[in-house]
Amino acid sequence: MSSTAKIEPLGAVRERVLATLRQEIIAGRLRPGDRLVERELAERFGVSRVPVREAIRALVAEGFVLFETPRRTAVRRLSPTDVKELFELREALEVYAAGLAAARATPPALAELRELLDRAAEATAAGDAEAITDINTRFHDRLLALADNSLLISVMEPVAGRLRWLTRRNEEWPQLLTEHQELYDAIASGDPDRARAHALRHVQANYRSTVRHLFGDPTEEPSPGN
Repeated sequence: MSSTAKIEPLGAVRERVLATLRQEIIAGRLRPGDRLVERELAERFGVSRVPVREAIRALVAEGFVLFETPRRTAVRRLSPTDVKELFELREALEVYAAGLAAARATPPALAELRELLDRAAEATAAGDAEAITDINTRFHDRLLALADNSLLISVMEPVAGRLRWLTRRNEEWPQLLTEHQELYDAIASGDPDRARAHALRHVQANYRSTVRHLFGDPTEEPSPGN
């Protein structure tokens, strides 16, 4: 064996394990209630238990995983209250961001957003859930970027992964595409009030869809802010 073989830094190993586990949770390959066992994961990734332990702690901090007991760690089961609180925050911040985006968006930035919608339409027609989730995330990231407010982006960052997780559970893709197209039109119009109104309707509709999908409640859910 060559003595010059490159050793992956511990931090890079941790980030690789963390990114993989996070994506598996978002995509549903690791489901709510599934256990995360350090020894098994270390063997799977071919690493020591230290970066696995650190990755699990990061997932706990991000809200994906919880320590059920000192010896048992599992993917979190989201309660109706968890979902409502996430959407309350999303409603407050994304509606505000949409108004800023309408006032500040440039033609090149709008063209990028339009391109994402074209790709979303193709993925929706193909029923490609992974691509739809990825494009949806990019769409909302671009919307925040259009708002041109770095503090707003930093506030959203800690919950962005959990919101993506919820979006992946919602399979009403054609409706989601329609809402995004209407939101784009409102932002492109340059009218902040119109953009905020469409963003509010989008968040509230997505909340009701998510609740129906996760909890099977046949009753009409109120908006997250009520």
